[in-house]
Amino acid sequence: MILTLVMVLALIALRATPAEKQYRPGRWFILGGGVLFPVVILTALLIYGFEIDYPLFRGESEPMNIEVTGHQWWWEVRYPGGGGAEVVTANEIHIPVGRTVRINVRSADVIHSFWVPRLGGKQDAIPGHENSLDLHADQPGAFRGQCAEFCGAQHAHMAF
Repeated sequence: MILTLVMVLALIALRATPAEKQYRPGRWFILGGGVLFPVVILTALLIYGFEIDYPLFRGESEPMNIEVTGHQWWWEVRYPGGGGAEVVTANEIHIPVGRTVRINVRSADVIHSFWVPRLGGKQDAIPGHENSLDLHADQPGAFRGQCAEFCGAQHAHMAF
């Protein structure tokens, strides 16, 4: 909508005659188009963004933790369990529906980038440093993830 309005105004300005180009809009046009319109649009976008992000901030007491380590060219996934039990997988992550999951991301060798586009998360994995990312799936399904940082010759095959 905004792009269309700007394009229409640009076309009107390009096709205007020299006499029409001498017209100077009044203060109401400057205040309405330059102040009021952007404030209204940005406020609406802010409210919309809060509605989308709300599931991530439900106030759950303790999110489920999953440890993910990037290797050249695969992902090691560790699910810490109670009593010292631990499940380890490669290139496959399972998360519960309707619950926030904290992904603790690290790298064993070079910089990787843990990215799950449909769940809206992307976090760099840097050697010697741990980053975390909160994900929340509202419905069951298969959500493809990918390393989004070029990490070597087989980078394109580093999916999960």
